[in-house]
Amino acid sequence: MNTDLTVLIIEDDSHMRLGCVQAMQFAGLRVQEFDNAEAALRLLQRGFPGVVVTDMRLPGLDGMQVIKRCQQLDASLPVLAITGHGDIAMAVEAMRSGAYDFITKPFSPEQLVEVVQRALGKRRLTLQVTDLQQRLARLEGVEGKLIGISPQMERVRRLVREVADSPVDVMIRGETGSGKELVAQALHQLSRRQAAPFVALNCGGLPENLLDSELFGHEPGAFTGAQRRRVGKIEHAHGGTLFLDELESMPTNVQIKLLRVLQERVIERLGSNVQTPVDCRVVAATKDDLLERARQHTFRADLYYRLNVVVIDLPPLRERREDIPLLLEHFMLLAAARYGRPQPELPPAQLSRLMAHAWPGNVRELRNVADCLVLGVLREGLIEADAAVPGGPRSLAETVDDFERSLIASELHRHRGSLARAAEALNTAKTTLHGKVRKYGLG
Repeated sequence: MNTDLTVLIIEDDSHMRLGCVQAMQFAGLRVQEFDNAEAALRLLQRGFPGVVVTDMRLPGLDGMQVIKRCQQLDASLPVLAITGHGDIAMAVEAMRSGAYDFITKPFSPEQLVEVVQRALGKRRLTLQVTDLQQRLARLEGVEGKLIGISPQMERVRRLVREVADSPVDVMIRGETGSGKELVAQALHQLSRRQAAPFVALNCGGLPENLLDSELFGHEPGAFTGAQRRRVGKIEHAHGGTLFLDELESMPTNVQIKLLRVLQERVIERLGSNVQTPVDCRVVAATKDDLLERARQHTFRADLYYRLNVVVIDLPPLRERREDIPLLLEHFMLLAAARYGRPQPELPPAQLSRLMAHAWPGNVRELRNVADCLVLGVLREGLIEADAAVPGGPRSLAETVDDFERSLIASELHRHRGSLARAAEALNTAKTTLHGKVRKYGLG
């Protein structure tokens, strides 16, 4: 049913118009009728919630002009053209002018309803995608990049705001998939370097000889196959931000060169003796304990201490479960806009299962689930409990506490921190809620 959308019918033949209107009404559709195009067009505006059905032969403005006016007003507005028997040339011209479809007289009510239903489905999807894009556009700044209502994420956002515009290098620690690159992007976008490049490099994704060249660049003839000069990532990030992911996998000899760059702010391309000044902020990310690696002599201690000035610890998703509903909605918004699909409504039971899931893949795994939900291909295996995750299987009490904590945090966020309004929404005593806020550290 498309009862929230309107079928606008333009037909000067009163008998034909009545038949069309009744066909729509019998199908449960909202309908408005006009005997001339001028009156109908005055009702239309960009984003009109419905579709247009117009006869091609009308007094005054004809159907072809209706189609062209609708194209100018809103190119995504479906217009269905009604043509006379044998008017194939007119039907072809209508389609070339932007008509969604055409139907020739005589036609049955069922034929008309079928085509109109298809047009309404297309229009509904277009309007939903537009709404999703507008909602995404309203997510600005660090709140739009680092989403969450948990105290942990608020601390992350606060630290990002505090250090974003300073020249200090930053280290981000967090598990795989927890969103370390998003934090690095937020640091860049909130800084005065935002107009310069944000350059990302995964240190674990390249062999040692290629990583050296990727970071520092090379001159022609520096090694076999080096036929022309190459500007490295550090030099390319001049004036901007260099993001080094999986820092723990960087080879020792490259660590030595990186330390010199951090200290001297100059580089030498491979095969060159010329020192090139560079001004870039380095944001490094790791999933390992680099201090422990330094003690085991698998990571240089001097590089660790050089980068360990400002450290942002990014919590895994299982430690901030109250953020799951908000993150899931955000990712479904993105997926719906990307795939041109409507955003699904999640039943409470399914959301509860997602809240109880261990999320070994962290935010990246949640985003994949959101994509599957929008595409309608979610499999049971995506949200099965996983006993092999860090910390092992969760008890019933822990799961219940996580869910209660997320509900309370969500209501407090929705009511802008008002304990009284949150208690009313949760149908619980204010004193009881106050105790739980203290218990879960939400105050």
